[in-house]
Amino acid sequence: MDRKKIKKQAKMLMKKHFGFLVAICLVSAMITSEFGGTLSWIFSQNNETINEEMTALPSDLSTSKVLQDIFDDNLDAGEKMADEIKQKEISSVKNPAFGRSRGVFAALINSITSGSIFLSMVAAVNSMVGSESLAVLLLILLGLFVFLMFWFYVQNTYAVVLRRMFLESRTYQKIPFERFMFLSRVKRWTRASFIMFVRYVLYTLWSLTIVGAFVKHYSYLMVPFIVAENPDIKALEAITLSRKMMNGHKWECFKIDVSMLGWTILSSCTLGLSAAFFSNPYKMMIFCEVYVHLREKAKAENLVYSECLNDMYLYAKASEETLKEAYPEIKNKDLNVKPLPGIRGFFANYFGILFKEGKAEREYQKESHKALEYASIKEEAEGNQYPTRLFTIPEENKRVILSRLDPARDYTIWSLILMFFIFSCIGWLWEVSLHLITDGVFVNRGAMHGPWLPIYGSGGILILTLLKKFRDKPYLCFILIFVLCGFLEYTTSYVMEMNTGLKWWDYSGYFLNLDGRICAEGLCVFGIGGMAFIYVLAPVFDNMIAKIKPMMLRVMCVFLLMLFGIDMVYSHYVPNVGEGITDYGED
Repeated sequence: MDRKKIKKQAKMLMKKHFGFLVAICLVSAMITSEFGGTLSWIFSQNNETINEEMTALPSDLSTSKVLQDIFDDNLDAGEKMADEIKQKEISSVKNPAFGRSRGVFAALINSITSGSIFLSMVAAVNSMVGSESLAVLLLILLGLFVFLMFWFYVQNTYAVVLRRMFLESRTYQKIPFERFMFLSRVKRWTRASFIMFVRYVLYTLWSLTIVGAFVKHYSYLMVPFIVAENPDIKALEAITLSRKMMNGHKWECFKIDVSMLGWTILSSCTLGLSAAFFSNPYKMMIFCEVYVHLREKAKAENLVYSECLNDMYLYAKASEETLKEAYPEIKNKDLNVKPLPGIRGFFANYFGILFKEGKAEREYQKESHKALEYASIKEEAEGNQYPTRLFTIPEENKRVILSRLDPARDYTIWSLILMFFIFSCIGWLWEVSLHLITDGVFVNRGAMHGPWLPIYGSGGILILTLLKKFRDKPYLCFILIFVLCGFLEYTTSYVMEMNTGLKWWDYSGYFLNLDGRICAEGLCVFGIGGMAFIYVLAPVFDNMIAKIKPMMLRVMCVFLLMLFGIDMVYSHYVPNVGEGITDYGED
């Protein structure tokens, strides 16, 4: 392999989708171990921002020791040890995230390193179960199951999805959002997860030998690329093919890794920024080119199982004749949607709000959905994005829930009202649950007495309506959600404090906070949640709400609005205050 040529080609290919490739590598750094070192600076200790001395827990009081004692049937020792850890006020942990001691993100990272999250969960469940020992065992089993499921289906498999996106970006101008679910659309997600699991097990076993960790790292290097091309392949076939492809090329790949050493040093000097915004996607694109080179060689030499590498349109666009045959319904012009007249058309076009559910509105919705599907198919027919109809495994769109999601849809006023309450209640459940887990006590969060936090519902409805014209631009949409939620949260905090003289939330100990009213961590959560709301949750809930009879829907909305109004008036004179709600002080 010509290393210089491969690197030059990789740099050139990155330019087409630079922002997209950076983003998906950042996601990989956050949820998987791949590129995980990029974000390691987040967890480093920053003594300049800490005014108090932070001490580490003794090694004999670690969570692992607690668990060891439990599994050794020495429950009394485990309980005694747990009590000792609790008494040490685990807030004085080692390596506070970003040098801060507060915040969901900081608390999560800090508590995991010290074991306090485990003990906090024990305290929360203990009040319901009645036995701390039983609570510990239940949490071990539940936590282990949740962790394994997340690792097996998400962390373990994201490497395949990541490589598929990189491979498609080499050839096509557009990578639509739904391509992230390509494994699900062809019903091969579990198979891909199993293949990566087998690869992990075999590599772990080989790592027990002297040279196994080094050799097998490169032997199995092509497995996720192979699965990304053909998720229908069997586990041992993919592993065998990877070994055959890497015969005689392990040393070359090792030299590529060594040649990236300068970028690794630069990443350390820039706190991971150079890796996050350049060298991580650059390295991934380099190995994409290596895979393409080795794939061509495997096909030429007719290696065993090389016939499984059969996705030709992943590397070259289909001919115009082939596309016409696969997409016969595509015409040269786009479908035009007849807009609604007058003020109804204005709100539908700019805010996605429908005030009526008449015949004209239903026809408008139907035409809009048809036009959106047509536009996506047309991009495939014109060779701008991967032609899913030519994939070796037929997609079963009707059986995939994401095929029913239409982010460009409009929403009736009744649907928006009900979704306001749904997400206000979800926000309330989220915050109450967090407090229950971390402190072991129930606290009715929020300024109102009902089971809702209006800031979640109003934030969701605002981003859904005000950003209607930007839904087709996910990156810009995320930035606008970040800004809009920051403005809403800051304004709400200021107004509530001016009216009541109380602080309802305080981010003073959080990373990058502004007057304690907003912080970068919270806005990132809102940004991610807002994207999920626009592209997944709102369409799903709208589909469910559409099944409710119109009269019943109106009655539900009016009843909820009346309860909300009564609660608002009552809470104005008798606000919901107390420990865990307004008792914010300096850390």
